[in-house]
Amino acid sequence: MGNLRYYDIVIVGGGPAGLSAAIYATRAKRSTLVLERAWTGGLIFTTHLMENYPGIASISGPGFSEELEKQALGCGAQIQNGAVVALDLAANPKLLTLGDGEVMQAGAVILAMGGQPRLLGVPGEQEFTGKGVSYCATCDGRFFRDKDVAVVGSGDTALDEALFLTRYAKEIIILQQRPRMGGTPILRERALAEPKIRFQGSRRVVEIKGKTQVEELIVTNSETGEREELAVAGVFIYEGYQPNSTILHGQVELDSQGRITADPQTMATSLPGVYAAGDIRTKVLRQVVTAVADGAIAAVMADGWLDKIL
Repeated sequence: MGNLRYYDIVIVGGGPAGLSAAIYATRAKRSTLVLERAWTGGLIFTTHLMENYPGIASISGPGFSEELEKQALGCGAQIQNGAVVALDLAANPKLLTLGDGEVMQAGAVILAMGGQPRLLGVPGEQEFTGKGVSYCATCDGRFFRDKDVAVVGSGDTALDEALFLTRYAKEIIILQQRPRMGGTPILRERALAEPKIRFQGSRRVVEIKGKTQVEELIVTNSETGEREELAVAGVFIYEGYQPNSTILHGQVELDSQGRITADPQTMATSLPGVYAAGDIRTKVLRQVVTAVADGAIAAVMADGWLDKIL
């Protein structure tokens, strides 16, 4: 144990919540490590445009992620790529095991792992992932230049990504299970005014078909019960997100959806010295602005807890 790396605060997840926590933790003069399994910024990195963050009228997802990372590093945080595969959050110090076998020690832990896209769970989805099925228009939109594509989802993310796809695709068909277009009014107005976008409500995708690439979707019309065939070269799926909490089972208290039931005032979980921030926790609003607030609170609370035990 003596050779293990120790940090006052280890943050699992390098999205807006985790990087915000890192900024506040390092400013409190705590040795701080951020562990991120993929890329810093989390899901916001895959968003082409963010227009609802106070004080920043418009910024790209990658641009915002880069600024957050720079600020955290500038404050003294360390950021390391690595997937956490096992945890012992009841230990003192707390132990985090990475995929390569390295074990970290932490005085306090902030869980900010966020979520990942929720799958449709229909035939053909897994088979054609990366072959016409995508969960990121910013990443894959350029592969569908002058082609017809579908966007599945009823929230702001679906509308925002459909608008982004107008840069490349010939036609974008938005499929939603509700009869009227969902999302916030400003995005609905933009989508309805865009000539490349066509909306089909009361539709549910039941199968994705093709030979080596996506060629068509089978959808059902909930009003008529009819099955319809829709010829598209790609389908972008935005049906919400599920929490990245698999390794937390048996560690901290989770709700029925697998999210952490942290105290909304302090971000404290059911274990002392363990805090949750961002989309991983049970909350009403999942936005970047609430994620960074969570991260700030969690770091301040972790700093206070360390004062008591060290």
